[in-house]
Amino acid sequence: MSEERYFRYSSYLKGKYGTKTYKLTVNLPLSCPNRDGLYGNGGCMFCGEDVQAEAVSAQRVREQLLQSKDSIARRYGAEKFIAYFQSFSNTYMPSTRLKPLIEEACAVDDVVEISLGTRPDCVSDRCAEELVHLLQSLGDEVNLTFEFGLQTINHRTLKRQRRGHTLAEFIDAVLTAGKYGIEVCTHLILNLPGDDLSDCVEAAKILSALKVDTVKLHALFIHRRAPMAESFRRGEVDIIPVEEYVQRVIAFLRHLSPDIAVQRLLGRAPKEDTLFVNWGLHWREIHQMIVDEMLRMDARQGDEFGYLDGKALRKAGYWQD
Repeated sequence: MSEERYFRYSSYLKGKYGTKTYKLTVNLPLSCPNRDGLYGNGGCMFCGEDVQAEAVSAQRVREQLLQSKDSIARRYGAEKFIAYFQSFSNTYMPSTRLKPLIEEACAVDDVVEISLGTRPDCVSDRCAEELVHLLQSLGDEVNLTFEFGLQTINHRTLKRQRRGHTLAEFIDAVLTAGKYGIEVCTHLILNLPGDDLSDCVEAAKILSALKVDTVKLHALFIHRRAPMAESFRRGEVDIIPVEEYVQRVIAFLRHLSPDIAVQRLLGRAPKEDTLFVNWGLHWREIHQMIVDEMLRMDARQGDEFGYLDGKALRKAGYWQD
């Protein structure tokens, strides 16, 4: 990490692909088992994607990628690209529908990775195996990543937020991905109501123990028509101060394995569609607050990482060389 306080995703990609690599977003009008009636119809308490469905692109995958590829290449100097299937649960469909979409993305020049945003309960052994075999059959080496929306490790919070899965499903999905050499990114919201600093620390420990590859942090934002919106309007949603969010991010990073790359420290959302997003601040301001505080504390990612591989044995001096 040299002078960096945390392992940035851009550095991770540069080391992996040898050049500037950038994500190109693919949005498809899909669904989710928490929205289509399989588990429920309202989605997670913070989810606003159901009211955004009409804005999701109906363009073909190739058209979406080509539309953004040239401008991204010029703006950021990117030479290789990741096709990021972002919206909804992208493995929650028949294989006969998903596979042609992936093939279409792989046919775009300089695409070196397919990243599928999905839920932990929307990946199975057969799903992982068939997707890996598909990419292998296409000839050119294209990597596969699952981006799992975990959001929190607290089982009570998961239930309150109507996630429709527990931590167990996430662990199972990560182990399944690892079995087939599929990389894993994990999404977390570090300020969900009911969670505290200890949940953030434990999340870092669990991701480190599972050896996920990357993590993407979000601060809670409330879409104007999300299920929790009315509760927020009534003043019933507890939002921690931004200063506490900064401390949670830092505690998370300090306990996170230094080998896990960090894609972002907080998310972004259009203000016109939200009741609350990033405390009314620009995301860059909060990012700078986090970095400045880490500098003040002389804190770095992983400087509290030492709890795995027989911590008690190492402390006692047993089974040492």
